[in-house]
Amino acid sequence: MRPIWKGAVSFGLVYVPVKMYAATEKKDVKFNYLHEKCRNPIQYRRYCPYCEEEVSLEELVRGYEYERGRYVILREEDFEALPGGEGHNIEILDFVRLEEIDPIYYDKAYYLAPAGGGEKVYELLKQAMEKRGRVAVARVAIRSKVSLAVLRVTGNVLSMSTMFYPDEVRDAGAIEEMHYRVEVPEKELQMAVNLIDSLTAPFDPEKYVDRYRHALLELIRARVAGEQVAEPARPEAARVVDLMEALRASIEKAQQERGREAPGEAKPRRRGRKKAVS
Repeated sequence: MRPIWKGAVSFGLVYVPVKMYAATEKKDVKFNYLHEKCRNPIQYRRYCPYCEEEVSLEELVRGYEYERGRYVILREEDFEALPGGEGHNIEILDFVRLEEIDPIYYDKAYYLAPAGGGEKVYELLKQAMEKRGRVAVARVAIRSKVSLAVLRVTGNVLSMSTMFYPDEVRDAGAIEEMHYRVEVPEKELQMAVNLIDSLTAPFDPEKYVDRYRHALLELIRARVAGEQVAEPARPEAARVVDLMEALRASIEKAQQERGREAPGEAKPRRRGRKKAVS
């Protein structure tokens, strides 16, 4: 991995030189748009309709449209002069408990590694955060955006997740469908709780696989090789008529799957009553 940003974590008068690495990567299957007639890729051009010519990156500037068709131009020095835009520091603002932060605020994840002989102070910050069970809320400038962020210890590394500001998180109360009024019977609630208990397990990220992406890549490989791919049977979604019966069936199914002896090996369901032994 290559660092995408260099700077320092500051808390109080202590500076921790760090390098930032992307902690995640998208593994989406990418496609090119082709002209169906000739199978050639479509080109995307930076084209100015007024000058009727293509424009190079060096000729581009950033403009904010304050009225329709009217722009104010901002250059790199304008961004650097703004508060928080000039430094390469991750400024710690507060230390809080991780459970106090709603995951809806999280955006992108990064790893922070020590840089420039900062191993000792890096380890000091990491161990102090672990000892107190705290994460750090910070402010960081990356490119032309100043973001909130949360620093926490992940395994043996400091990780950082950029965060949305509160005014960037939409109010769920604005969703009209959420203004409903219903009453949930106690029996149905208890059955739902039992279903949750039946499906509860320790979090193991390794068991979750992107089956859609794997199937898509298999389809692409088969098409390249000129082979046909067998389409798996799709179970039809049955309409729920009796909620209690659906909950009971779900609990039974969950218990059966938890009791499988091997992955992908389901125990057969028994029908009818057992015969009495005389």
